[in-house]
Amino acid sequence: MSYIKGLKCRECGREYPKEALFVCEYCFGSLEVAYDYEKIKKHLTREIIESRPKNLWRYRELLPIEGNPTDGLNSGFTPLVKADRLAKALGVKEFYIKDDSVCHPTLSFKDRVVAVALSRAKEFGYKIVGCASTGNLANSVAAQAAIAGLKSYIFIPADLEMGKVIGTLIYAPNLIAVEGNYDEVNRLCSEVAGKYKWAFVNVNIRPYYAEGSKTYGFEIAEQLGWKAPDHVVVPCAGGSLITKILKGFKEFHKLGLIPKPKTKVYAAQAEGCAPIVNAIKEKSEIIKPVKPKTIAKSLAIGNPADGYYAMGVVKETGGWGEAVSDEEIVEGIKLLASTEGIFTETAGGVTVAVTRKLIRQGVIPKDESIVISITGNGLKTQEAVQGHIGKPIKIKPTLKSFEEEVKL
Repeated sequence: MSYIKGLKCRECGREYPKEALFVCEYCFGSLEVAYDYEKIKKHLTREIIESRPKNLWRYRELLPIEGNPTDGLNSGFTPLVKADRLAKALGVKEFYIKDDSVCHPTLSFKDRVVAVALSRAKEFGYKIVGCASTGNLANSVAAQAAIAGLKSYIFIPADLEMGKVIGTLIYAPNLIAVEGNYDEVNRLCSEVAGKYKWAFVNVNIRPYYAEGSKTYGFEIAEQLGWKAPDHVVVPCAGGSLITKILKGFKEFHKLGLIPKPKTKVYAAQAEGCAPIVNAIKEKSEIIKPVKPKTIAKSLAIGNPADGYYAMGVVKETGGWGEAVSDEEIVEGIKLLASTEGIFTETAGGVTVAVTRKLIRQGVIPKDESIVISITGNGLKTQEAVQGHIGKPIKIKPTLKSFEEEVKL
């Protein structure tokens, strides 16, 4: 059963049919999916959700497909880790990590959005899929297209981390390395999508694709015992995830699944690419594009498509935004690993470091519940910490050598 009413412009409210559209033809605003919440409310309860398989499709009614899901049947429902050791290090009382560094199949939250995008693209009859990516999305589209038997064209900046390049090429897609930054890659993909009529998940399928991020918020609320946290810190690239986490909380409340959320939402970016945080701090209504220069390449989007809406979420909830240096990013990665045994990519280092900064500034109080978003695995960006961690102790294969070198 379909619960999709259609698409709706986020700016002027004009309605559109359930098709592969993404821009309002009247005001050029972005489109998003509209649902029949009254119908959903009659069919979706806590008990029904809890009875379903532990994947993102346990929230099927709130996702934009019309038939049964065909992709991502093992994606989502990642751990919400109660991080007591990290909480102690940060001097706070109640601290959680939503850990998508273990999301199936490619170890990032992008597996959620791609599962939804490909399921919808197949309903539209597409046989070729593609994306513009800073790395994680490339991995996920290539992998899930392989699982689905679809042909894929993946466009990336040519200077991407080698771990993410290998993590895409292994699935045998058509990988196109563009000599330019992400914003230039994305612009090219819009042209290709227009000419060849392929399903670009973050271009012409974007309204459906973006809805997959809501499941990150749904899971946080469910795993906290059917309530939203007091504070949530989210890394921002294009700005979509931060908006959809809040939308997820709001939808759960609309359906009577959780109490009214009072969550304050915080945007985390790298100093070398912080257009959203800059606008928040300047209290500006305009996102000024920047040229990215940071080790956090998965967040290196200088002209974020959803930046305005991300800023709006922060303002609406009474949150804030902060940026950190490359050195702080590395320290964030190391702190998370040494306290909670989670190896995150650079985006996670941004999130940890920003959270620490906001706590030290007194922006986030120490006695309320805090959730941070870890969105990708550190094995993808090992270059970032090379030279910043210890070295193995070399010994001969004898007990004497062990005792001499280790100096117990």
